Amino acid sequence: MEIQIAVAKVNKYAVSESGDTLEVIERPTGGLSVVLADGQTSGRGAKAVSMMVVRKVISLIAEGVRDGAAARAASDALFAERAGKVTCTLNIASVDLHSNTIVLTRNNPAPMYICRDEQIDAHAEDSISLGTSRNVRPIITELTIEAGLTIVIFTDGISHAGERRGTPMDVRQTLRALLEDQEPPPQELADTLLAEATRLDDNRPADDISVLVLRVSPRNGDNVRRMNVRLPIHG
Repeated sequence: MEIQIAVAKVNKYAVSESGDTLEVIERPTGGLSVVLADGQTSGRGAKAVSMMVVRKVISLIAEGVRDGAAARAASDALFAERAGKVTCTLNIASVDLHSNTIVLTRNNPAPMYICRDEQIDAHAEDSISLGTSRNVRPIITELTIEAGLTIVIFTDGISHAGERRGTPMDVRQTLRALLEDQEPPPQELADTLLAEATRLDDNRPADDISVLVLRVSPRNGDNVRRMNVRLPIHG
């Protein structure tokens, strides 16, 4: 088997800096973690918050701290610094080769979707953003690594897409249409969800949008690890 990860991100319309931050880090016991944070509101202030949270989390994971404990520590740090006046959502998706599991840590009111073939399950348990109080705890889901598993995580720019004109995005239906008769690559899934959200906002995203797709596929090819990044530059 192999793990494929894809991300698609876009800023809020007419805002130069995204409040969403995403980082990938290798785990000390094998595997990797993807950390996605969304600072409250948008722009530079939100970016500073999300970067602080992500840096705190990845530094702790690099030291061998468990994901849930890292999330709680980041929340306590944000609460101490901003006195509960600023919040930040957090998702961690970890491929843990030591336990042979995928560990999903969520402090985000937005749901995540777990897909197996054509079965699409929304995980929408109540979840509190970081920084709201002390002792904020994440929702943790642990899955065995198995071929055919697809995980879709996103920030609230997807959840709120289309609300301005009364046509909110149906993420489940969009995923079902994509997965029904085919197995699109993770990047296509992420790009399509982002494109649909942007379309519903009349091509002027009402919020920063980030989509993360993680898939377990049958192994295909050599032992080389690869990463591709595309960063559009304006000006």
